[in-house]
Amino acid sequence: MKQLAIIICLFFISFTYAQNNTLKFTENSVSPKANLNQVSWIAGHWKGEAFGGITEEIWSPPLGDSMMFSFKLVSEGKVVFYELGGIRQVDETLIFQLKHFGSDFKGWEEKNETIDAKLAKIEDNRVYFDQFTFEKVNDNEINIYVVIEENGETEEVKFNYKKANDL
Repeated sequence: MKQLAIIICLFFISFTYAQNNTLKFTENSVSPKANLNQVSWIAGHWKGEAFGGITEEIWSPPLGDSMMFSFKLVSEGKVVFYELGGIRQVDETLIFQLKHFGSDFKGWEEKNETIDAKLAKIEDNRVYFDQFTFEKVNDNEINIYVVIEENGETEEVKFNYKKANDL
């Protein structure tokens, strides 16, 4: 279980990878102008499967210059870890931020630290943050692509979510 948590944590510290559905924000990059209405399609209650368990994400609609989310991975009937975060409107662009918590709600990152992913590109059905991509397949399905690193190897992992109707 701890090994899985370490693998998940490595999602967010990868620096090089094979590019497919994700983009890397480079030092010389500038985030494009964007607003939360362009990504409001992410809002909803989403469920999927990954890492031998069930994944769940709940995204709020835009309010107060942000969209907040909660995530959890459940394996063998137990929570492995949580994430809390959101997409914020900052000046004329967007930033994706998150924090990890163990099943006991103890934070992984330092108290005042977050994982920050700058906006790299935005399209009608995709929003690209640094090493994270959100893709709208249709009104009831989204994909989230994340770059992870394990044992020096990097790969892009696809999380497929279907809209849950039980909220």
